[in-house]
Amino acid sequence: MVRAGIIGLGKMGISHLAILNAHPGVKVVGACDTSTFVTGCMEKVSDLAFYSDYKKMLKECEPDCVMVVTPTSSHAKILEDCLEQGTHVFVEKPFCLSRTEGESLVALAEKKNVVNQVGYHNKFIGTFSKVKELLDKKALGDLYAIHGEAYGPVVLRAKGSTWRSQKNEGGGCLHDYTSHVVDLMNYYVGMPAKVGGTILKKVFSNDVEDAVYSSLFYKSGIAGQLSVNWSESSYRKMSTTITLQGTKGKIVADRQELRIFLNEKNAGLGLEAGWTIYNITELTPPVWFYLRGEEYSFQIDYFVNCVSGGKKPGINSFRSALDTDQVIDMLTQDAN
Repeated sequence: MVRAGIIGLGKMGISHLAILNAHPGVKVVGACDTSTFVTGCMEKVSDLAFYSDYKKMLKECEPDCVMVVTPTSSHAKILEDCLEQGTHVFVEKPFCLSRTEGESLVALAEKKNVVNQVGYHNKFIGTFSKVKELLDKKALGDLYAIHGEAYGPVVLRAKGSTWRSQKNEGGGCLHDYTSHVVDLMNYYVGMPAKVGGTILKKVFSNDVEDAVYSSLFYKSGIAGQLSVNWSESSYRKMSTTITLQGTKGKIVADRQELRIFLNEKNAGLGLEAGWTIYNITELTPPVWFYLRGEEYSFQIDYFVNCVSGGKKPGINSFRSALDTDQVIDMLTQDAN
């Protein structure tokens, strides 16, 4: 049984706590938040040990692993303290606001030989994971273009900011929405060699950008386009789409559907010429506990299995998240 703790009990923290608490291979031994109102309310409905100081929780509860679900600006210090104790760590995305911090944490995690994972949940969505499988099997032949986009209704009017929309706390649309898209693009075609024509557009926010547009250039010759906007009122919630084009066809994937167009039949992959369409329900096995989406349970199960099995994660490690942070830095520098 894996002993787990959680640091941060906001919206995502409570979601992760619920999923962890229902996992058959996990015993949650402690939870922490700086808000005594939050911990006080939860103490009334739970017999967990709650703390306002994560260091005290780590010392008294001795968890095998922790989930860090706090504002991005606090990640580096908390992760360092957890890693120094040899505690396995899952941290919500984005990894860090500073590439220097990220590099230091990658080195420390590898030195301590602990399981480390970042919450880029899209890789655990059936449609997006199927794309990776098809690309690895060269279903599209030689790739020549990738287009990543995401839209959603986070900031729809000028108003008082939250930690997510403060440059030194959450990092704005670039670190929030855009990091998800960049992480998927890296997963499929690797990091770009350079970026160009980057626009960080303020729509309603004062301190951060609300939209990000850029061209990405790869050593392989693949042409990339990035289009992200969290001030899109035509969307009910975040919607991410990846389009890939190759010499043998095209793939368009989002959270709900995977569409594949092939110029010729591929008998080995069971794909006909023309369009083949998969719905998410065809590509998603059941989970033991559903909250917000199967992918949230799948990523936690993957992390727990890595901890209990003593193996390093091949998906969403600190090192792969650092690659995403490096592309974010490239976009920032190009726009300035």
